[in-house]
Amino acid sequence: MVEGQGGSRSAIAVKLIAFKFMHRRAFLASLAAGSTYASAADRPNVLFIAADDMNNNLGCYGHPIVKTPNLDRLAAAGVRFDRAYCQFPLCGPSRCSLLTGLRPDTTKILENNIAPRDTMPDVVTLPQLFRTNGWRSVRAGKMYHMDVPGSVGTNKWDDPPSWDVALSPPGAEQHTQGERGNVITARPNGWQWVAFPGEGKDQADEGATALALEAIGKGTPAQPWFIGLGYLRPHLPHVAPARFFDQYPLSKIPEPFNPAGDRDDIPRASELAINTRANDMGMTTGKEKREAIRAYYASISYMDWQVGRVLEALETSGAASRTLVVFWGDHGWHLGEHHRWHKRSLFEESARAPLILRAPGRRGNGKASKSLVEFVDIYPTLAELAGLRGPETLEGQSLTPLLDNPSRPGKRAAFTQMYGPKDVVGRAVVNERYRYICWTGTHPGEELYDHRKDPREFTNLAAVPAQAGVLKTMRDTLDAGWKASRAAW
Repeated sequence: MVEGQGGSRSAIAVKLIAFKFMHRRAFLASLAAGSTYASAADRPNVLFIAADDMNNNLGCYGHPIVKTPNLDRLAAAGVRFDRAYCQFPLCGPSRCSLLTGLRPDTTKILENNIAPRDTMPDVVTLPQLFRTNGWRSVRAGKMYHMDVPGSVGTNKWDDPPSWDVALSPPGAEQHTQGERGNVITARPNGWQWVAFPGEGKDQADEGATALALEAIGKGTPAQPWFIGLGYLRPHLPHVAPARFFDQYPLSKIPEPFNPAGDRDDIPRASELAINTRANDMGMTTGKEKREAIRAYYASISYMDWQVGRVLEALETSGAASRTLVVFWGDHGWHLGEHHRWHKRSLFEESARAPLILRAPGRRGNGKASKSLVEFVDIYPTLAELAGLRGPETLEGQSLTPLLDNPSRPGKRAAFTQMYGPKDVVGRAVVNERYRYICWTGTHPGEELYDHRKDPREFTNLAAVPAQAGVLKTMRDTLDAGWKASRAAW
């Protein structure tokens, strides 16, 4: 373990060291955001679990094949958000937006391999807010951006002021010994998978779990903790114990379905944005596609197993009743929809991701919310639940009303954006029924989808005269921006 600054020192020493890392303005702002809890023993812990490239293919979200018993139990004990949208469908920008509570236009982080302080030297991040108010802040694994597999085991693009303890466990990744394959014959490193024997002691996710277990075991009521637990799976390469591959016989994996001519009405900018990941990435046979999907599912179940170990330790420790648990995926992931694989699109499969929040004692626990929510809402939600005042600059809304009444209306719209090559800029807005995408730059274009009649977004209605009224409404919603679509609470 790498002990960060202040892991075992007095609160005064912690704040002095934090001052070395933070701009004075940010430091004073975080100190001003004091807790409303009477004592440290009353303050909740936070178990903040992230999965990399995780779409909504989970059992608790109704997937008929994927086995995720531990996340299913978490969802049954908390609130599952069925319509949670990331602000940018790429790891680095999405994570920075979520962890700062600011939208990409504000963070100015629109690509990977950028650290938060590179563009926001004064920002007070979510874990930093907790840390400067007395929580022991621990990072185990990937929380901000980390190239996978290239920079696994390093602290590149991390944010030191966020943590007392920070560890990026190394991992064998694609070099793991076991049965292996690459499903794209035309691209040697295109879609690698490894099914290895045993439990995976040489995997980074195993190391992250071990650190989380240690941090939970060391916890005391005298000092609450914030554990940022970041799993690499199901990110490529799909590396998992063979027993998880065995759960998904290849013969039981259906091929992706796309109607003939599905991409004929998609603007050129949409194709450029996802770049080489369109047109099936070179997968030419149904077997290759099923192998790719099977490996992704196996990685999900492996990640779920790790989550289960941590949740069990939390229960055993006796701290579960005073711990907020959040599970999120940083963005969605295509598995052949519209002949696409990977992320970087503004379709539903890429923009929507899982979000589960269990706050002890909330009346909505055990229910699902279909209200529109955004990842920038997570920061103000946790701050409120912990009795903290977050920065006034936050650009999301607390979801606490939905934790007590998941059926109440939420935001009127959710917003996602992305940038591509050749000056491609895409902005999407989704409301209760429709998704609208506006592309500007070299290849301008528009997309409009009716989720009630066409939930998989196969038919672009932007050029249909009968939809002109809806198109104008969605254009106006996008132009009005996120402030005009806030929830009425």
